Amino acid sequence: MTIHLTILLVWPLVLAILGSFAPGRSSAAFALVGALVPFIYAVLMLFDYDSVRGGLQYVTDDDWIPAMGIHYKLGVDGLNLWLIALTTLLFMASTLWLLLRPVPRAKLFALHMGVAETAVLGAFLAQDLALFVLFFDLMLVPFYFLVGIWGGPNRTSAALKMVIYTLVGSLLMLAAAVATAVLSAQGPTELTFVLSDLQRNLLPETTQRWVFIAFALAFLIKMPAFPFHGWMPDAYGNMPLPALAVFSGVVSKVAAYGFLRIALPLFPVPVHDWQTIFFVLALLSILHGSIVAFTQTNVRLILGYSSVAQLGFITLGIFALDAQGTGAQGALLQAINHGLVVAPLFFIVMLLAERTASEDIRDMGGIATRAPVLAALFLIATFATLAMPGSANFVGEFLILLGTFKSTVAVAIIASVGVVLASVYALRFYIRSMHNRVGRSVVGGDLRVGDALVLVPLVLAIIAFALYPQQALHDGQRAVRATVARAVVGGGPQTAATNQTASTSQGVTP
Repeated sequence: MTIHLTILLVWPLVLAILGSFAPGRSSAAFALVGALVPFIYAVLMLFDYDSVRGGLQYVTDDDWIPAMGIHYKLGVDGLNLWLIALTTLLFMASTLWLLLRPVPRAKLFALHMGVAETAVLGAFLAQDLALFVLFFDLMLVPFYFLVGIWGGPNRTSAALKMVIYTLVGSLLMLAAAVATAVLSAQGPTELTFVLSDLQRNLLPETTQRWVFIAFALAFLIKMPAFPFHGWMPDAYGNMPLPALAVFSGVVSKVAAYGFLRIALPLFPVPVHDWQTIFFVLALLSILHGSIVAFTQTNVRLILGYSSVAQLGFITLGIFALDAQGTGAQGALLQAINHGLVVAPLFFIVMLLAERTASEDIRDMGGIATRAPVLAALFLIATFATLAMPGSANFVGEFLILLGTFKSTVAVAIIASVGVVLASVYALRFYIRSMHNRVGRSVVGGDLRVGDALVLVPLVLAIIAFALYPQQALHDGQRAVRATVARAVVGGGPQTAATNQTASTSQGVTP
């Protein structure tokens, strides 16, 4: 089977543009097809991808700007396969939600969502550093307009703060990407931005350190991680919920993916030498996010700060650097899990707000007696959030902690506190909104059919992934181990040739 990645990439954008010119309600059909086709492509790749062979598959590689060594190179391997599927699933769910619950200026909203999906898919698919930077920066544009036009009361300041924070990181990464390519091309080596070429010709150790700082700041801001999350409360508090579901579910994962795809293989020396710094940042994100989530009463911010904590666990797993790549495998699995869980929770937030005319848990209560089906779906997502045994989150966090124990026992013990704290804020959120006395302003009943069409498939995906996470682990194992091996081997007094030998031994095709 041949998968044309360009179709997967540009289809949402093309259909969104066509839909913006379509008359009347026909634009809704364009939006639905624009989200459905990439999802079908992604599902086909899940079945067709050859995890035994590993390496990049379905590769598209064409010269784009030959004078600058920039290629239009796309590819799929174990690092991005399931993240691509997650992206298409969540964008399809948000598009269906918008069709069933139209917003003002729906055509323009759908156009920005199409641009956003293309940008996120492009960042995951890109195998050229310049191409990755292009899509990484493009992600900011549609969400700026989504917040600024359809956001809450403080949308203008929220959009501005989000842009200032993330643009600083993006500009730093742009400069660092150019420096990486130019400095790697010293001597007879030709200028290139292709990731596989850059991995074969690593920068000197000192140069790696200062270039890596720019990439790390860009990724930490985008996640967001403590203490670079200052834009998050305003953005999460004002972004329209259908957009926030995909933003929290997949956009933050692009930053975590960037560490695996770019930072570990290209800058192994600072990754290895500054491992302790990233352990500290990860622990601070876990503890700060969990504690603040417990103190919040706004349901958006409860989920926002819980996401900071979960991304702290993901960062911890990425930088565990254990020989078998256990922590990084757990981080990749947890990135998928978090996206699957947090997206339906934001849709549930919208349903809770409709029944109470508020997004404050102090105004909620007793909704379970009026909406038992909604309560049941909410309970499944809540249990997944607090990593109950039998959930996919449990597997992801277990692997992260196992890999961290192999690296540093003290860090793993402190991180384990975050698992306990997650149960505190997650159960508090559920109990205060679903049980106790019925809130004075609570109205309405159970799920409507349209709401169920969006929520039930997402919750079923959570259950399916909990019952069988092995396929995602199997598909990603070779790529994750090869990435960690580059960081572990390249972090010592090794040459680029030695690092290439380590990668080849893992069976990875450049």
